[in-house]
Amino acid sequence: MAASSLQGGLSKLKKKHFRVKHQKVKLFRANEPLLSVFMWGVNHTINELSHVTIPVMLLPDDFRAYSKLKVDNHLFNKENMPSHFKIKEYCPLVFRNLRERFGIDDLDYKESMTRSQPIAVESPGKSGAKFYQSYDKLFIIKTLTSEEVERMHSFLKQYHPYIVERHGKTLLPQYLGMYRLTVDGVEHYVVAMRNVFSNHLTTHKKFDLKGSTVDREASDKEKEKDLPTLKDNDFVQGGTKICIGDEAKEKLLETLNADVGFLTNLHLMDYSLLVGIHDCARAEAEELANENNGGGGGGVGRGGGGRQNECRKIACSSNWQKRGRIYCVNCVNVRSGPWRGKVGRAIWK
Repeated sequence: MAASSLQGGLSKLKKKHFRVKHQKVKLFRANEPLLSVFMWGVNHTINELSHVTIPVMLLPDDFRAYSKLKVDNHLFNKENMPSHFKIKEYCPLVFRNLRERFGIDDLDYKESMTRSQPIAVESPGKSGAKFYQSYDKLFIIKTLTSEEVERMHSFLKQYHPYIVERHGKTLLPQYLGMYRLTVDGVEHYVVAMRNVFSNHLTTHKKFDLKGSTVDREASDKEKEKDLPTLKDNDFVQGGTKICIGDEAKEKLLETLNADVGFLTNLHLMDYSLLVGIHDCARAEAEELANENNGGGGGGVGRGGGGRQNECRKIACSSNWQKRGRIYCVNCVNVRSGPWRGKVGRAIWK
C-alpha cells in the first residue's frame, strides 16, 4: 500500500538520479507526533538508501543533495501518527559514509531509532534546543534552527574530509544524519549524533571542561541535580585527577590536539571537553543492592544481545580503567550549534 509521493527523488543532483522504490506503510507510535514522523522517516530513508549503490567517492553535489518525501494518508490514526507530513533528509550519501566511518551499521542505526520511541532528556545547555535519546541510549537527537542547518551544510564540507583523514578517530561529535520534519505545517530540524556516554555503564560524575576559570563553576541549583554538570573550578577544587596511564594519555592528547587544530583552522571557538566518570566500586555496590531488591538487568539492541556504545574506542578500553574508574571523553557543543563543538584542556596524569 503506497501512502506517499516523492518530490525530487532520493537526491537533487544535476547529473545523478536515483530510482526510488515504494515501500509498505509501517506505523510508528510515539507520544509526540514529531517523534512518530522522525521514526517513520528514518525507517524509510534507510530502506531507500539500501537500494542506492555506494559511490567510489563523494562528489561536491553530494553535499548539497537531499531526499524529499510528502505523505498523505487518511488511514493513519491521528492519535498515533499525523496523516499529513513531510520528511527531508539532508546529504544522505554523506551521512551514510560518515556512519560507515564511525563503524555504525545502517540497520543498527535504524533499529535504535525506530524500535521504540526516543526519550526526551534534559538539555545540557542554554540554546533552547530539545534533546532526545534513542531507547537503547546509543544515539542522541537534537533539534536545530534553520540557521544552524545552513551552517551545518558549510561545516560538513570540512568535517567529512577530516573524519576521512582521521579514519573516524576523533573526539568531535559524530554526526550521523540531519532531517527536516514538517508536521501540521510547522518545520522542525533535527540532527542525529552518537551518544557521548556509554549506554551500559552508569555515569556517576561528569565535567564540562573549557580550560578557563572565569565563571566556570556549577551553580548551586545545578549541583542539586542527581547528575550535575560540573565545571573547571569544580574539577580543580575537588582535586580531581584523571589517571589513565602513559599509553592512553598519548593517544588522547594526539586526538585532542588534532581536533583542536581542526577547529582552530576553521576559526571556531567556544568549545570544551566533556568527561564522564564511571566509578566501578560504586557500580558494584549499586548492582548488589539492585540484586538484593529483586532487580535484574537485561540487554538492549537487536536480538537482546546488548549492543554497547564504546563512547570513543580508546575511552572505554582496558587502558582507561585505572583506580576503579572508567572514563568517557568527548568534545561537545552546548551553546552555539553542532558545528562549534566545545573542547577544553584538563590535566591528565
